Amino acid sequence: MVLDIFEQNGNTPLNHKQVSAKLNVRDPDARGVILDILKDEAFKGVLKEITPGKFQLLELKTFVEGKVDLTNDGSAFIVTDDPSETDIFVAPRKLRNALNGDRVKVYVYAKSRGKRQEGEVIEILQRNKMEFTGVVKLSERFAFFIPDDRKMMHDIFIPISDLNGAKNGIKAVAEITDWPAGAKNPIGRIKHVLGEQGENDTEMNAILAEYGFPLSFPAEVEREAEEIPNDITAEEIAKRRDFREVLTFTIDPFDAKDFDDALSFKKLDNGNYEVGVHIADVSHYIIPDSALDKEAYERGTSVYLVDRVIPMLPERLSNGLCSLRPKEDKLCFAAVFELDEDANIVDQWFGKTAIHSDRRFTYEEVQDVIETQNGDYVDEILKLNALAYKLRERKFKAGAISFETTEVKFKLDETGKPIGVYVKERKDAHKLIEDFMLLANRKVAEHVSKMGKGKHKYTFVYRVHDTPKPDALANFAQFAARFGYKINTKSDKETAKSLNFLMEDVEGKKEQNVLTQLAIRSMAKAIYTTKSSSHYGLAFDYYTHFTSPIRRYPDVMVHRLLQLYLSGGQSVNADHYEELCKHSSMMEKKAADAERSSVKYKQAEYLKDQVGNVFTGIISGVTEWGMYVEIVENKCEGMIRLRDISDDFYTLDEKNYAIIGQRKKKTYQLGDEVQIRVKNVDLTKKQIDFSLVNN
Repeated sequence: MVLDIFEQNGNTPLNHKQVSAKLNVRDPDARGVILDILKDEAFKGVLKEITPGKFQLLELKTFVEGKVDLTNDGSAFIVTDDPSETDIFVAPRKLRNALNGDRVKVYVYAKSRGKRQEGEVIEILQRNKMEFTGVVKLSERFAFFIPDDRKMMHDIFIPISDLNGAKNGIKAVAEITDWPAGAKNPIGRIKHVLGEQGENDTEMNAILAEYGFPLSFPAEVEREAEEIPNDITAEEIAKRRDFREVLTFTIDPFDAKDFDDALSFKKLDNGNYEVGVHIADVSHYIIPDSALDKEAYERGTSVYLVDRVIPMLPERLSNGLCSLRPKEDKLCFAAVFELDEDANIVDQWFGKTAIHSDRRFTYEEVQDVIETQNGDYVDEILKLNALAYKLRERKFKAGAISFETTEVKFKLDETGKPIGVYVKERKDAHKLIEDFMLLANRKVAEHVSKMGKGKHKYTFVYRVHDTPKPDALANFAQFAARFGYKINTKSDKETAKSLNFLMEDVEGKKEQNVLTQLAIRSMAKAIYTTKSSSHYGLAFDYYTHFTSPIRRYPDVMVHRLLQLYLSGGQSVNADHYEELCKHSSMMEKKAADAERSSVKYKQAEYLKDQVGNVFTGIISGVTEWGMYVEIVENKCEGMIRLRDISDDFYTLDEKNYAIIGQRKKKTYQLGDEVQIRVKNVDLTKKQIDFSLVNN
């Protein structure tokens, strides 16, 4: 508060009486304390005493705002809004009850030469989250709540009256209600009881709650969904281009329930092909600012955990009204293309359609048709596959990057317990659908971006992917060279070309996952934004998300805006839509984190009964406290702690992605093969510990 006074008064020199007056402090003892503070801060080098008794800040820019990034030891770095500024280190006792992710105001100390920038939190501007999942620990007169979040360093004190029926050892969601000044622990209440620790439903719901995804839909949202009529009127179909007599089918995973895209196919009299990409017309059913719309925006996306989907929309819409089920009339928004034999676009059309799907294919069924050249609609599927191949070839020639990551799936028993692990394969059937979806997304974005000119550009929701940072790419190229792979970083196109050679070359080899993951990490993250920019990974000048409105809110926004502009409407407010884009990007990241967390839980559960067993693994990550190893056989990842490797004292060589023994110089490097033993599994923390065998 004292230092704030100098900031607010333009750093005018002040004595302790003037500071006291501005703080409305009249008590002589309190004024004495203020004088002590001024002298202390002058001794620290924060203030300078310019004349006896008069003080001034040494440098004016001593307050910054930023986000708390907590470390494992309870200290934090404050990440400021200006990317060019270094992060500010804050010691644990100077955090003032700030929690991970909170937005705070920090007082920055004058920097001593050669030392890192340090400071202290003086105000919490905005809490990141007030709800946590964890375990209730009960005593006679009160309870404590132990949060699961490793970056939440404080247990929450729960009065007995606020237990909400929670028993000792039960998993629950607690909410912080107060944190009195000077109190070591926050005070809270139990909001929901989740169930017994270790039960599948309890743990999956805990993951959802931890990342802020609601476990059910509010009654008002369900009611709105139920009130939407089932019938499609003749008047509505008359407003649309009618594809109900044109061959149309869906291709999805065998266990899918929400079919949000369909392909129509027709050979034209001129020898060309008409391919329609029909997408569920969610925006027809969801009225802007309705309860349904607000809920879908808040969720931002459907969440795909190992054993369940948490839909963005209530089931009546996601699996019913909007789902493009076979043998039913459905309303769609489509991108329809006339393609020649070489998959060149001769003509295109965007607008609302009505369809009647003739067949619901699984990926496996279509793959079988492609491989055996036999089955339902064989000619049409083979032609679509041939066209998709040409689209794909053109995309890679233009510089798109092919990241074929291994996606791990679990075989679960009826209780949700993992009994097996397999790697999901992406074959031609998957790529066929993907290439036509990419075509629709790209052409919709291109169409809108070219509708307006100069200052009259239309505001739109784009999906952009920036070029990788040169130093990140250089580090990756240096690492890949150790495996004999050359990455040419002279230009974006050359980089993409050599990355594709690498991805092809590495397929099926033991280092595939490590190199692919590292390559992806060296890339920028794709985001939603109104600022039209290219998509580096796909090598498209314009790109958006148009094809999944049942499970992604940005696609709903894209449908609304496209319809508005096709109807001759005015451009919408860019700042407002940029905020919607930021929220969508944030929710997408949370959903990905929740999905990863559920995979980690299932990996731990799968290995729980295999403690003591020995496996071959690949080093998949290195840190200053240990190395991560991925088991080749089942893709489960665990950690070997450095303190458990007893033959030497090992330290991290960050630049070379390696752990090096200080005496014998033995090196463990990313991508190395090692024999490991499963040492310990902690289901609550989703942690797997390994030990080295024959190190």
